[in-house]
Amino acid sequence: MPTLEAKDTLFRKKSTLNCHGKILSLDTPQVMGILNVTPDSFFAGSRLATITDVLKKAENMLADGATILDIGGYSSRPGAANVSTEEELDRLVPAIKAIVKEFPEAIISVDTFRAQVAEATIDSGAAIINDISGGNLDEAMFATVARLQVPYVLMHMRGTPQTMASLADYDDVVLAVMDELQKQVAKLHQLGVKDIILDPGFGFAKTIHHNFELLNRLDELKMLQLPILAGLSRKSMTYKFLGIDQSEALAGTIALNTIALMKGADVLRVHDVKETKQTIELYKKTTL
Repeated sequence: MPTLEAKDTLFRKKSTLNCHGKILSLDTPQVMGILNVTPDSFFAGSRLATITDVLKKAENMLADGATILDIGGYSSRPGAANVSTEEELDRLVPAIKAIVKEFPEAIISVDTFRAQVAEATIDSGAAIINDISGGNLDEAMFATVARLQVPYVLMHMRGTPQTMASLADYDDVVLAVMDELQKQVAKLHQLGVKDIILDPGFGFAKTIHHNFELLNRLDELKMLQLPILAGLSRKSMTYKFLGIDQSEALAGTIALNTIALMKGADVLRVHDVKETKQTIELYKKTTL
């Protein structure tokens, strides 16, 4: 009969990620810096037009304390234009190869919902797949991630970036998000995916009210015993709620990220790495 200690270990939340042989510990919250090689990302400050721009941004983010660089070639803002697979790959692959060559120690995550893009970018040196659709927009994604054996960020969303705003209808948004994520987690486990990170999908098929409810109850997601990623950076729940411009949303983002840390977030996906790293250091000091 297992001891209480063994039982506690059995049900303990997974706290490491195997990123191409680099073991990333989540015992301390980590910063994921956002790199967008798109012309229409929702925050203008994150748009990068050239490889030189990408490398400079990557260098700054790594110096400021980012552990993961999350690179995207398809804007997921509400109402975003569709981008072909070929164009997405043309944006992503050269940028990833350049970062790998210049900063081989960097852990690169790719923001994509397409299995073909996931495979090509992992082959190019990326180590994590960050899927805004949670496997719902490409039926081959789960099998691809399982075969590649890379960490997978499972985000909650309904519909597509073009239709999600019309699908924000919940009796209880937290219970609905947990239920829909859990069903996808079960499929991933059945396929043998070992490293799964949960993202409740702030702003994706959620109203501002839903976003605040999710943040207030973020700790309930810990019941799923998986790491939690919070993507709150400069989103509408900050700037629209406060009636300010997106460029003024840094202070509000820091406030929301602090709450996310207190509620159990393990990874913060952000545009502003330096300020987020400082926030984590101050949070750690209060939890000693």
